[in-house]
Amino acid sequence: MITSTLKDAFVSIVGEDNVDDSKAGRLVYSYDATPQFQSMPDMIVAPRNTKEVSQIVKLCNEYKIPIVPRGSGTNLSAGTCPTEGGIVILFKHMNKILELDEENLAVTVQPGVITLDLTKTVEAAGLFYPPDPSSMKISTIGGNLNENSGGLRGLKYGVTRDYVLALEIVLPNGDIIRTGGKLAKDVAGYDLTRLFVGSEGTLGIITEATLKLIPMPETKKTMLALYQDMEAAARTVSRIIANRIIPATLEFLDQPTLVAVEDYAKIGLPTNVKAVLLIEQDGSPEIVERDMKRIAEICQEELAESVQIAKTNEEAENLTAARRAALSALARLKPTTILEDATVPRSEIANMVRAINEIADKYNVRIATFGHAGDGNLHPTCPTDIRDRDEIERVEQAFAEIFAKAIELGGTITGEHGVGAMKAPYLEWKLGKAGIAAMKAIKDSFDPNNIMNPGKVFAKESRKRLVVTK
Repeated sequence: MITSTLKDAFVSIVGEDNVDDSKAGRLVYSYDATPQFQSMPDMIVAPRNTKEVSQIVKLCNEYKIPIVPRGSGTNLSAGTCPTEGGIVILFKHMNKILELDEENLAVTVQPGVITLDLTKTVEAAGLFYPPDPSSMKISTIGGNLNENSGGLRGLKYGVTRDYVLALEIVLPNGDIIRTGGKLAKDVAGYDLTRLFVGSEGTLGIITEATLKLIPMPETKKTMLALYQDMEAAARTVSRIIANRIIPATLEFLDQPTLVAVEDYAKIGLPTNVKAVLLIEQDGSPEIVERDMKRIAEICQEELAESVQIAKTNEEAENLTAARRAALSALARLKPTTILEDATVPRSEIANMVRAINEIADKYNVRIATFGHAGDGNLHPTCPTDIRDRDEIERVEQAFAEIFAKAIELGGTITGEHGVGAMKAPYLEWKLGKAGIAAMKAIKDSFDPNNIMNPGKVFAKESRKRLVVTK
């Protein structure tokens, strides 16, 4: 509970207009995009600069008030749900692109910058920022940094962490530090930059980031390969990579996803096939032409029913936009949509897809699967209804078994959505007790009062490991 005296202290830092403890205001920030999680914060605070963030954090640390840093709330693991109350820090004022440095191929931004706005700004200068989460139209760079977001281009270009050169961070005691720089090489001390990216707001608050840019690819082509056999599509993914071809995107959609997306986007996607691969390659015209020709041959060798290359940029963009709309399309089917991101080695894609379907049948639930097949990151998605407690229980059992299967195949419980509150009970399955203890030691050293996004990543107790019987 925040007293009137403490509220006055926050108001003195950020101004009365930037503090909201009304019931309506708190309700807006009591949840994120994750189903089944909601918890009221005590207050919403919107700082205008790093100094104010530092003052807020010092006050919270003194009075042991939980802090949840928040962007647009697109989080899918309850990472921005204030499960233990406290204050939500909004970055609506800290949303500026501070510098575009073309000489050093770098851009410096505040955490509230929308991902797509950054992308458009650097592309106007002929440069390229590859990380492209599906939520990029509304997600913020701060959220991307906290979750180490991936995206469709992750196979070829990597994830957010691979493009972070430097950070400004407010630590849990209010100290401000800077890590990294506009450097190609820097091995001075521990790599704090990479530690904070993906830490889900549990170690500190990122208030500024310098991101690496690369030259814009000269050209690109987009291909759609259709299959009546999902395992053939999965085998195709492995064969493309085994042929030393790394496409810019290599996406997988099963038939239930296709039907939902076509009903949503209405761009003429085939709905009578079991699966499609959406494949894009970029680079020099010669390399793109060579790679797409060989990819088409591999698809045909794996009995693709059809292999089509987009004839125009508009057609290619429609296909990519349709893939990005997969979650939105599936979310129209039922009141509740539970989306996961179990990830396995590429060579296990076929086994994982088969296992997901078997698990869905076992628990009598509907699961559509799509995702970044090229990097093994699949998104099994279940349209359901939170009011149907029996079905929700079966859905939870199904996803627990999916996580267990992913780990069994050498994978992980999350490839890009983060652990948050939702997957915290499963983290020990992946890391083991010693791994959790090592992470807690890091957390405790930075945040001994546990004010930074408490209740996330570290569960109060682990889920009992499933023993799956055949």
